[in-house]
Amino acid sequence: MLNYYSYKHTDSTQWVTFVHGAGGSSSIWHKQLRDFKKHFNVLILDLRGHGDSKTIIKTPFNKKYTFDAITEDIVEVLDYLQIKESHFVGISLGTILIRNLAEKKPDLVKSMIMGGAIIKLNLRSRFLIFTGNLCKSIVPYMLLYKLFAFIIMPKKNHKKSRSLFVNEAKKLYQKEFLRWFKLTSEINPLLRLFRMNDIKIPTLYIMGEEDHLFLPSIKTIVTKHVSASLVVIKKCGHVVNVENPTVFNSKTITYINSIA
Repeated sequence: MLNYYSYKHTDSTQWVTFVHGAGGSSSIWHKQLRDFKKHFNVLILDLRGHGDSKTIIKTPFNKKYTFDAITEDIVEVLDYLQIKESHFVGISLGTILIRNLAEKKPDLVKSMIMGGAIIKLNLRSRFLIFTGNLCKSIVPYMLLYKLFAFIIMPKKNHKKSRSLFVNEAKKLYQKEFLRWFKLTSEINPLLRLFRMNDIKIPTLYIMGEEDHLFLPSIKTIVTKHVSASLVVIKKCGHVVNVENPTVFNSKTITYINSIA
């Protein structure tokens, strides 16, 4: 089972589950933890191969690395803790896992807060994945990861986010990176399904105005999905929870309280 940290609130019955992206870990939520613990029960996970999930597992994950298998890892923790329903907060690839969970187990998902959300790959991001697939077996994964981080978060004010994700990615192994990178073959059909299916679960997209790869498609999807809304944070890039935690926390907590 995945490594996790759970924090019980003395009064609230609401759970909030945080899901990080590829190459990250539960530590990327440290600027959220204090504020959210004041209001809710909180669950923070390390996805397979990330953070302490790679050290507590006595035997390797023997399931194929697919979005469904990794989503099931999350469900396993929720079942173990007997959490019947939760709000979910994700960043980057974590938003794909949350959306997939909503497809597979909609009764578990009370709302979705999608930071730096990915709903469609534009030409530049598809080229990035294509290049990565060409080079992944011959180029050290950290060189690829640094390149990806710079393309996704190119500005000076994104440096903190870039450094955080690069430092977290250093804790991965080359073999683990390759396992996760194989997921890119699933992304386009999965995102197409998400765009077509208005799942009608309350969804807040919270994006940086400088998230040049992914913000345009999110602006389009909120005009089509009736339960979706969008907050754009100024002077922020892809990793909004790190670059402006004050606004991210305030908007997200207010949204969850409005649903609860």
